[in-house]
Amino acid sequence: MAATPARLLTIAGSDSGGGAGIQADLKTFAAHRVYGMSVVTAVTAQNTRQVTAVSEIPAEVVTAQIDAVFDDIGVDGVKIGMLSSPAIVRAVAAGLRRHGAPKVVLDPVMVAKSGDALLRDEAVAAMLDELVPLVHLLTPNLPEAARLSGLPVETETQRREAAKKLAAAGPAVLVKGGHGVEEPLVDLLWQPVADAVAGAWHPDSANPAGAWHRFVHPRQATESTHGTGCTLSSAIAARWASGESLAAAVEGGIAYLQGALAAAYPIGQGHGPVNHLWNLED
Repeated sequence: MAATPARLLTIAGSDSGGGAGIQADLKTFAAHRVYGMSVVTAVTAQNTRQVTAVSEIPAEVVTAQIDAVFDDIGVDGVKIGMLSSPAIVRAVAAGLRRHGAPKVVLDPVMVAKSGDALLRDEAVAAMLDELVPLVHLLTPNLPEAARLSGLPVETETQRREAAKKLAAAGPAVLVKGGHGVEEPLVDLLWQPVADAVAGAWHPDSANPAGAWHRFVHPRQATESTHGTGCTLSSAIAARWASGESLAAAVEGGIAYLQGALAAAYPIGQGHGPVNHLWNLED
C-alpha cells in the first residue's frame, strides 16, 4: 500500500479563471504530491482582467466545511487565502481554534491582481485581532504588510520592522518583495525564537528575540503573474506539512514559483496564470 501523503486544506475563494484561489491552491498541492482539500469562502466571477462578481459563502457553511474535513480526514497543514468578511474571518478562527490546526499559513489576500478589492475594510481588524494570533506563518506582500502593520515598507530596514511588529502576535512572517522596485527581489522571513527549529535558522545577534532568513531571486519578465501569492503560500504549506523546516519550505516554495513563472503559457488578455504543473512535465 502506498504511503499516505500529507493532507493539506485550503480555505479560500474560488476563482472562475482558474489561476488563483482554491483552484491555484489545489493545483499547487497536486504538484507537490500532497492530498488537497478545500473550504470555499466565496465564489468569484473573474478572469485575467477583472473580478466582475463576488458571492460570499454563509459563515455557518464555512464552519460546516471546516468541521467536515477535520472530523473525518484530518489535516497536516492549512493554507488560508480570501476571507472577505468579518463573519468569515471569525468562523475560520473559531474552526482553527476548535481543531487545533497545525502549520497554518495565512496569505492575507486583500486585492486581486486586477486591482479589485477582495477583503472588506472592516474585516482587516478582525483578521489582526482574531486570526493572526492563531496562524504559524503570515505571508504579506508589501502593500499588505504596510496595511496590516501600519508602518512604511519602502526600505529593507522598514520591512524588517513591519515583519517584527506583525510577528509580535505570534506567527513567523514572510514579507514578499515582489511589489518593490529592487532588482533582484528580496523576500524576508522573520521567526520568533520560541518557534525556531534547531539548526534551521541563522540567528541575528542584533535581534536576539528571533531569527532572519533572506531570500534573493531574479524578477521574472512575464505578465503571467495572476495567483502568484496563492501559489507561493500553498507551496510553502505543502512542503512544510510534508516535513521540511519552515526555512527550507520557503526557499523551496520560492524556487517552485520561479519555475512556474518561467514555464507560464499565454492565457487570457490580462495577467495570465503561472504553470502550476511545470515540475511534473517531461
